[in-house]
Amino acid sequence: MNGVHDMGGMDGFGKVEAEPNEPMFHEEWESRVLAMVRAMGAAGAFNIDTSRFYRETLPPHVYLSSSYYKKWFLGLEEMLIEKGYLTREEVAAGHAMQPARALKHGKFDLANVERVMVRGKFARPAPSPAKFSIGDRVRARNIHPTTHTRLPRYVRGHVGVVELNHGCHVFPDSAAMELGENPQWLYTVVFEGRDLWGADGDPTLKVSIDAFEPYLDPA
Repeated sequence: MNGVHDMGGMDGFGKVEAEPNEPMFHEEWESRVLAMVRAMGAAGAFNIDTSRFYRETLPPHVYLSSSYYKKWFLGLEEMLIEKGYLTREEVAAGHAMQPARALKHGKFDLANVERVMVRGKFARPAPSPAKFSIGDRVRARNIHPTTHTRLPRYVRGHVGVVELNHGCHVFPDSAAMELGENPQWLYTVVFEGRDLWGADGDPTLKVSIDAFEPYLDPA
């Protein structure tokens, strides 16, 4: 979807300042949010792409004023409400008010934490041959879906060159809406900076993105 989260190539947000010796968490509640998201995902309440989509739907003023894990928390809360695991009344009260909805995979214990914290594998058997080869010129489609997509807005309509073929993977656009895995070929596509941002762009700049086959047309 087109939202404030898709900030690639935008001006006016200042330099990204790295924090020396940055801790894993700045506040204890952040670790609890991470644990809740991973626990509910592992229990089958949602998948990683659905989780991303709900964070993307936060209102712009909320998204821009929220820290990283606050975005995770607000997205999780809304997602669990819409999927029937919580009610807004329970959130306001701070405790359960009705029997819990059953989870697909149930609870997991301490022995499974490491497994849950490691991201799963998303490669899948190919349903058909790849349409593009390394070296092919491709144009990113000018799409504006109202749901989740991994195609950055700043490359849409522009021409790049296929550099790598990563094989077939779960298609996030379908998975986010719980419409199945719909495996698609995944490529690294390289764009010239001046093709993206015009003559004022850095002539030495190249931008690489990973793009799924449905995002691309032959150029």
